[in-house]
Amino acid sequence: IVDDDDEDDDDSDEDDTAELLRELQKIKKERAEEQAKREREKNEEEERIRKENLLKGNPLLNQTDKGSYKIKKRWDDDVVFKNCAKSEPKNKEQHFINDTIRSEFHRKF
Repeated sequence: IVDDDDEDDDDSDEDDTAELLRELQKIKKERAEEQAKREREKNEEEERIRKENLLKGNPLLNQTDKGSYKIKKRWDDDVVFKNCAKSEPKNKEQHFINDTIRSEFHRKF
């Protein structure tokens, strides 16, 4: 009688284990599907943002001005002597000369 009871216990344990494994597989499958869905949504959002940025960056496709396809220029694009002051030395060693004719101001003048 004890042997029959042990076999039933073993069978129910195997059934429980099999059912738990099926449940585990089901949960893993659901999580994988959710992960794939999140990844797909993330990729779609990134693609949408990238396309939006491309369309905004192109002045020919940007339809805010309706007919005015002029590219905006900086105010100093057509200046002849642009960036000239950058190459000059900043501050020469200034020293005071108490002579109005030999002073730096007079030499520049």
